[in-house]
Amino acid sequence: MLIVHQIMERLGHSPDFVCHEFALSPDLGLFCIYISSIVSTEHANEFIFKPILEQNLDARALRDPKSWLESLIPKAQTDAFKEATEGIQRLLEGQCLLISSSGDCRLSYDIAKGQNRSVSEPTTEASIRGPREGFVEDIARNVALIRKRLKSEHLIFEQLIIGTETKTKVYLTYIDNIAQVKVVEEFRRRLNSIHADSILESSYIEEWIQDNTWSPFPQLLFTERPDSVVAKLMEGQVVVMTDGTPIALVGPVTFFQFFNSPEDYYQRADIATLSRWLRFFAFLLSIFVPALYIAVVSYHPELLPNSLLISLAAQREEVPFPAFFEAAIMMVTFEILREAGLRMPRIAGQSISIVGALVLGEAAVEAGLVSAAMVIVVSLTAISNFVSPNYGFGIAQRIIQFAFMILAGLMGLFGLMCGVFFVLIHLVSLRSFGVKYFTPLAPFVSSLPGEIRCSEFRGIR
Repeated sequence: MLIVHQIMERLGHSPDFVCHEFALSPDLGLFCIYISSIVSTEHANEFIFKPILEQNLDARALRDPKSWLESLIPKAQTDAFKEATEGIQRLLEGQCLLISSSGDCRLSYDIAKGQNRSVSEPTTEASIRGPREGFVEDIARNVALIRKRLKSEHLIFEQLIIGTETKTKVYLTYIDNIAQVKVVEEFRRRLNSIHADSILESSYIEEWIQDNTWSPFPQLLFTERPDSVVAKLMEGQVVVMTDGTPIALVGPVTFFQFFNSPEDYYQRADIATLSRWLRFFAFLLSIFVPALYIAVVSYHPELLPNSLLISLAAQREEVPFPAFFEAAIMMVTFEILREAGLRMPRIAGQSISIVGALVLGEAAVEAGLVSAAMVIVVSLTAISNFVSPNYGFGIAQRIIQFAFMILAGLMGLFGLMCGVFFVLIHLVSLRSFGVKYFTPLAPFVSSLPGEIRCSEFRGIR
């Protein structure tokens, strides 16, 4: 009875807390406790209440109620517990507690209600060729999607409970005969060192375990595609899965892996290589084109051919702003339109963002606020930004883009070159779980089986 009172003191104030007491005999009472909002009452009636109430008591039931209850309820979903704290945690996970009046019998029965969406195509990683299954918010179903593709006895899922209040399930996933032991140990150490009240999404974990919090470049790759996760596991990388989110974290990663798309695994090597070079070229365009335009127009017009210089001068004759402010106005306006398109309803968001960009661009040129060349520069930059297959890397790309624009506006090509050297120094000094971020260029590696050579997993901090 004491453990029942302890549980009721902690959770009894909630309107969805249910405690049924059954007087099975003068000597045997049974308490059935559950939280109605997160359990299936149909399962409770069918598999708990009905077998108990319809079964006749015998001497064995009075002598050993625990064995009697275990014989009535399917064993696969039944487990014993000892302390009230453990019982409370199981209640919050959607289990039903069966406690005898004497307190000797303490069983929990899993009747959690399934409230998860069905498996559907990922929204952040569109699939042209390949599977169209994406992770969901239920971690157990996500594990099933991985095991469906990777039927290996070496596939390991280590469960951790993180968050003092949310008690979030986190799975450390790797293939023990492929993943480097030191990398797995480092992942495990960083996950165990997390001290937070709540873990609501994988981004919470990313902030805790990444090497450099102040770097704009992501040091973990995120994906919601099971096939992509399996491919990364086979390459020796480690995956962190979080309950309540379809996003899985993958590491260690290098700079050049962010130009890989899940589609590359289903293309010929030459086609996939060409696509990656195209994405890298688009990255260079997005960060350099606005800065180069500002630097050349403001400080180095002699670098342009005379005909192009005369055309730009004629376009900018009525523009009242310097090239830097002209570019900044257009880039900020486009970022606002991009954000509005993301936040608005899906039906109207894309149309408004496209129409808004066309209308504002044409109106700004006619009003003399910007030149037509600047509209072309901003459009080319915006399109190049969308080529990035990873959303997190795309944000870093836009941050560098604005930084280069400021440096070009202050010091021309000299400032732009200073920014390039600073970014390169930062990239070669950055690490992701012991792997140098700019591998295979710094240090130079002539050949890499898979994505990352195992010997590169060294120097873990």
